[in-house]
Amino acid sequence: MGHHGQVDTSNDSSKTRRHELATFLRSRRERITPEDVGLPPGSRRRTPGLRREEVAQLAGVGVTWYTWLEQGRDINASAQVLEAVARTLRMDHQERQHLFRLAGIAPLAADSECAMLPGHMQDVLDQLSPFPALVSSPRFDLLAYNRAYNYLVDDVDRIPAEERNLIWLFFTHPAWQRVCDGWDAAGNHLVAQLRSGMATHLDDPLWTELVDRLLAASPEFAQRWERHDVTAGAIPVKRFRNPLVGELQLNATKLWLGRAGVAQLTTYSPASAETRLRLERLVEQAPAAALATASI
Repeated sequence: MGHHGQVDTSNDSSKTRRHELATFLRSRRERITPEDVGLPPGSRRRTPGLRREEVAQLAGVGVTWYTWLEQGRDINASAQVLEAVARTLRMDHQERQHLFRLAGIAPLAADSECAMLPGHMQDVLDQLSPFPALVSSPRFDLLAYNRAYNYLVDDVDRIPAEERNLIWLFFTHPAWQRVCDGWDAAGNHLVAQLRSGMATHLDDPLWTELVDRLLAASPEFAQRWERHDVTAGAIPVKRFRNPLVGELQLNATKLWLGRAGVAQLTTYSPASAETRLRLERLVEQAPAAALATASI
């Protein structure tokens, strides 16, 4: 009991968080196969994914300590140790942030946030200039992009990293609504893709948290979400009314990256000679700001 007969709920809150942490770790461990991390498949595995002792060994932490962490016990976890666990469980940027929040500590501002993308990915994106190009996660988090994409709609570098989600930007940032021609049809397509991807992540807090935020922030998103559409026609030629160089007509090419196909590379190529010239002008005229990559 707290002062003046009030119930102290801080312990309950900590307990709930530890339980969420335990469930989250288990769900991430179960989705990784031994082959994914170079271990022999082994026979008679009772549970999907890696065993606890395998995670502990790969992360360089004690088996007992990791077991306690997954059991939701009240133990201390340093940022360095959690970083090793996140890396072993191949967590992306959002998953890593979630892990640290549940553990109640501030994440390291480490370069290892890029661990899910090959280090040379930025070089590839830069070589595609003046074609705008980006890498996104299945949840539409913007993971990396080149200079042309940075200035396609708005100055992405200036947007806080936690807001760099393509659906979030599309439905909550006015610049996206002004610049995207055919906004209504594009919105239908995006929401249908998210709804379709959600089918295999219904109990994933990172997906449900994103949808809840969008439902609270955008009536336009909520209206589309309630339709339960999982198909909507892709737009053959995408049109952007760029504030610097005028209308751009672009074709989108999408490629899945890596063996697990967890990230998608999208390149916008010009659908007309005029657009090609305007893209070249866009890269030349855009403010001479250093590129800040949105890491995973």
